[in-house]
Amino acid sequence: MAFLAIDIGNTRLKWSLYDAARPGASLLAHGAEFLDHIERLAEGPWADLPAPSSMLGCVVAGDAVRRRAEEQLTERFDCAARWVVSSAAEAGIVNGYDHPTRLGADRWVAMIGARHRMLAEGPARPMVVVMIGTAVTVEAVDVHGKFLGGLILPGHGIMLRALESGTAGLHVPTGDVREFPTNTSDALTSGGTYAIAGAIERMVQHVRAHCGAEPACYMTGGAAWKMAPSMNGNFEQVDSLIMDGLLVIAQERLLAS
Repeated sequence: MAFLAIDIGNTRLKWSLYDAARPGASLLAHGAEFLDHIERLAEGPWADLPAPSSMLGCVVAGDAVRRRAEEQLTERFDCAARWVVSSAAEAGIVNGYDHPTRLGADRWVAMIGARHRMLAEGPARPMVVVMIGTAVTVEAVDVHGKFLGGLILPGHGIMLRALESGTAGLHVPTGDVREFPTNTSDALTSGGTYAIAGAIERMVQHVRAHCGAEPACYMTGGAAWKMAPSMNGNFEQVDSLIMDGLLVIAQERLLAS
């Protein structure tokens, strides 16, 4: 009873095939494709996969990209496409957004995955859940699983491109993160990195003060590895956080059906 989990972000489609739709299921295969190459999936990476009996995904890239992914699913597999839409509450998380369905599905799923991981490791705690990708999101969750609110800010690449387009003679370089940068390349790279780190650390302070407890902190996303060395505090990097959340939701819905 294989299960296919799909995460369609702003840049890439990530997929994982598991032997069951439950947390802790064995990973059978996984991969990623840039959005421009989605049409390669059916005859490429998915060509030799066993057919999943079900799938669940989250998508933030828009309806046109979602439809292209569904075409590949139809072409290769005989299973209905199902996509997560944020709701008022699901799988232990209560949605505190002003308009719950407008919360990005990837943010919702990541919080669900993080809470399940946190409860598997010990007692309930508040959480800060960070995704580092094309954009950066920083979510606050209290000890009871209530999503308090979150930040959205540009990712490192967007920051650098904005500086390049808005500043005469400044070109995006490849620099290093330094405490005291002494060249333009390092200054730009360090500035973007510390801007993101500062926003994250401010949210940790807010959660600590609001909840009166030290939050469990999780970081995921394609560029998380770049930020991890520059973070203060104990952030656990979990590359599979969205996939973990999809497994939790899939099991919860199966049990409720």
